[in-house]
Amino acid sequence: MTAHQYVLNSPDTFITDALRGFLAANPRIAWRPDPGFLHRREAPGSGVAVISGGGSGHEPMHAGLIGAGLLDAACPGLVFTSPNALQIVGATRWADRGQGVLHVVKNYTGDVMNFRIARHLLREEVATDHVLVDDDAATESDSGPGRRGTGATIVVEKICGAAAARGDDLATVAELGRRTADNARSFAVAYRACTIPGAQSATFDLEPGQMEFGVGIHGEAGEARTQQVGARELVHRMLDRIVESLGLSAGEQVICLVNGLGSAHPLELSLVFGEVVADLSQRGVTVDRSMVGTYVTALDMTGFSITLVRHDDEILNLFDADTEAPAWPSHIGRGPAEVSDVEFAEPDDAASEGGESAWLTTFVTRVRDSIDDLTVLDQQAGDGDFGANMDAALGHFEAPLRGTDAEVLTAISTSFLVRAGGTSGAVFGVLFRQLASAFAESDDFAAALRDGTGAALAEIKDLGGAEVGDNTMVDALAPAAGALNDGAALDEVAQAAEDGAESTRDTTAAKGRASYVGENARGVVDPGALVVSWLYRAAAEIGS
Repeated sequence: MTAHQYVLNSPDTFITDALRGFLAANPRIAWRPDPGFLHRREAPGSGVAVISGGGSGHEPMHAGLIGAGLLDAACPGLVFTSPNALQIVGATRWADRGQGVLHVVKNYTGDVMNFRIARHLLREEVATDHVLVDDDAATESDSGPGRRGTGATIVVEKICGAAAARGDDLATVAELGRRTADNARSFAVAYRACTIPGAQSATFDLEPGQMEFGVGIHGEAGEARTQQVGARELVHRMLDRIVESLGLSAGEQVICLVNGLGSAHPLELSLVFGEVVADLSQRGVTVDRSMVGTYVTALDMTGFSITLVRHDDEILNLFDADTEAPAWPSHIGRGPAEVSDVEFAEPDDAASEGGESAWLTTFVTRVRDSIDDLTVLDQQAGDGDFGANMDAALGHFEAPLRGTDAEVLTAISTSFLVRAGGTSGAVFGVLFRQLASAFAESDDFAAALRDGTGAALAEIKDLGGAEVGDNTMVDALAPAAGALNDGAALDEVAQAAEDGAESTRDTTAAKGRASYVGENARGVVDPGALVVSWLYRAAAEIGS
């Protein structure tokens, strides 16, 4: 598996360089170089303090959670490496305001050991307590170190920080944190492993189509390597494990965190959350609060985790309390989450009644049979979406296309304008709309083709500003319009369009997204111009 290439100066300075930028972007947070920890620049004068920490690579946890109402300080280790005990001692001393300091600790051996050593070193100096977060249902067993601490960590930190901010004593803050941790479970899956900065390979290899089920947040492999399945089935399997571990039953309410592990797109996370809500609804479990985003990462890992936290009214109030921590979302989904059906209305663009329009059937069939080739062309000359846009517009038609030429052209125009969207949808929608208008007004095929082509060319040039030589569909459309105006035979019209399309091979685009790739597009025929030429070739060979 190819290693991820990071933006960095050097792997050795990756963390310190990143912290430098983080601090510049968050002036309310400061850095103590000796022994090395982050803290609130302006700490309150009294109250219990809450600190945490862990290996770097999980950002925005923990650094982004420093702020009023959440963490007072955080100790960053090297990538996926626990902070050392002296860092924790320094942060604890700094944070102590005379009423004690709570450590929120993820259940990993290094973290547990170093936080414990720090508390031991400070036992005569600072009153301390700790909350151990062990939410990973994938590592549940009767032996060994127990469940790992993962996504629920940030919820525990939020509850403890809010309790401290309202003035609770150390024992109460700790009890609330433990109550939250005891009622939290997570499960994660990865489609691609992460890469440690400077490494030449990912932390584990997955074959195409495989996924890692029950993955951790330190690049470690999961409990099982299986074939990828659809999101609905995957979420169901993950929730089975979480619900069983928590002992959730119908009628209960939960806080839900859908978390990206580093490279998951917001669209993916939203999709997953919708599946979570739908699945839990079938189990009779209500999502009262929702967080969907990237909060606890494993560097660049492609995957996501689901965390559910059973709550009572007090926990929910603390979860809702204000915080100034920069990574805590300004918007939390509140109230019972519900899913609704979302679909685009089907446009009225059928072409299934009446006599066959042979030339338009030939054109549509040729385009549909060439989707992959058009995609490859646009990947070389543009942004790669042209084939998909053609398929979106024309893929639904059943051959042969039926109706008068005007009716079928109207249907094709509607399909481009509604189903395809983007630049392709707009300009091809205009082309076929103008052709439809012309064919509705004239029974003379050549005259209608001439008038519709001329009107379309004028509107498309006005719409996008393209001229001949700009490496667009206009390079094929304009020669066809000129030949039609000159009274040329349809075969000559088609040849003019084909020559115009071929001319784009030797130019670079000046309009559209293809203009962004510059010289990289030279030597490639513009796919829009090519499709236009196919339309006129179909008209020449089959039209009448």
